[in-house]
Amino acid sequence: MLEMGFWDHVEALRKVILRALIIVAILSGVFFAYMTELFDSVILAPCYSDFILYKWICGLSRYISFIPDFCSDDFEVHLINIQLASQFFIHMSTSFWLGVVFAFPFIIFQIWKFVSPALYENEKRNARFAFLAGNTMFFIGVAVGYLLVFPLTLRFLAGYHISDLIPNQISLDSYMGNFLTMIFIMGLVFELPLLCWLLSAIGLLHRSFFSKYRRYAIVGLLVLAAVITPSGDPFTLMVVFLPIYLLYEISALFVKKDEPEEEELLEDVN
Repeated sequence: MLEMGFWDHVEALRKVILRALIIVAILSGVFFAYMTELFDSVILAPCYSDFILYKWICGLSRYISFIPDFCSDDFEVHLINIQLASQFFIHMSTSFWLGVVFAFPFIIFQIWKFVSPALYENEKRNARFAFLAGNTMFFIGVAVGYLLVFPLTLRFLAGYHISDLIPNQISLDSYMGNFLTMIFIMGLVFELPLLCWLLSAIGLLHRSFFSKYRRYAIVGLLVLAAVITPSGDPFTLMVVFLPIYLLYEISALFVKKDEPEEEELLEDVN
């Protein structure tokens, strides 16, 4: 096999970027064409009382007394547009970002094809694992953000009043900014196990870190959950806290044991 020169690598990289841009453009065009249906049935779904999470919590509240009442049918958020070009630009930008998100596995796969010839066989196996795990966890995080974190935050903030004389009029820009930010942040948060695995692979993180700092992590994650969902009830706080804390514990499973732990294990076996 002939070794590629510098300009050959540049040409290969140019093709990778071009293919990525083409798939993003195609998906963005598809989302642009169906954006009205997506807005009505998906993006704006948390604005109404028949959203799947609200119905589930309503059913649960019949058996658990301290769960907040989500059974009222009068919850509805009406968005307003206060900028002349906002609806057009949000149509364009939302189509683009959805195209990037759903093209993400293809983009990573193209990058993998570009760098894989320079990797050893064991590095290729690790990279395949990182590719599958990273994509899976990202989309699970996006789903948690859409189905759990954003609706609870919207439900609380849309009904919060500092004074009854000040009605809430939520703009389209504000809604979409919070919608996209929270969903993408949760997607990135769910990459924590992969990040810990990479840090462990290069020797910067060991399993004893998780047991040593577990109490601090619980406090920090509770604060993070309280910031993400500023509701005052404990149920909403725990609903957000538990998935994030579960990620912390799962991350420990992907991290190598440090030498003292391995030595103690050997002593116990002997």
